[in-house]
Amino acid sequence: MRISICAVGRLRAGPEKTLLDDYLTRFDRTGRAVGLGPASVVEVEDKKNTGMGAEAALLRKAVPKGAVICTLDERGCVMSSPVFAQKLGGWRDAGRQDLALVIGGADGIDPSLRAEADFSISFGSMVWPHMLVRVMLAEQLYRAATILAGGPYHRV
Repeated sequence: MRISICAVGRLRAGPEKTLLDDYLTRFDRTGRAVGLGPASVVEVEDKKNTGMGAEAALLRKAVPKGAVICTLDERGCVMSSPVFAQKLGGWRDAGRQDLALVIGGADGIDPSLRAEADFSISFGSMVWPHMLVRVMLAEQLYRAATILAGGPYHRV
């Protein structure tokens, strides 16, 4: 199952980009054996700064046709890493070819796009910077692939 991280904004060179690239490389290596990946990042930018509605339109265009749409939103489901791994494995096992993980801009995801999503995940009730969410999501993808591959999982 191919994974697209569809996100508002451009991640420039720096520590966040380095971490993101590292975790996505790890995910691609580990995920291949369990039918996950590759993962790609599709960045969209509302250059006219016209708000969440315009961002939602750009994000819709970035989502592969027929993909499972999963938003990252503070109103979403809070889950453990093993449960997230099971969710990914379930979509894969159901024959879904593409998963789009959607990250909104600074103001979040437009309600209309949230309503279209198949699922929504939250990294907790705190709001996280959308650039850091990419890194956290990439790490969780790598962790999920490791769990599905039967690797050790350490609870903190």
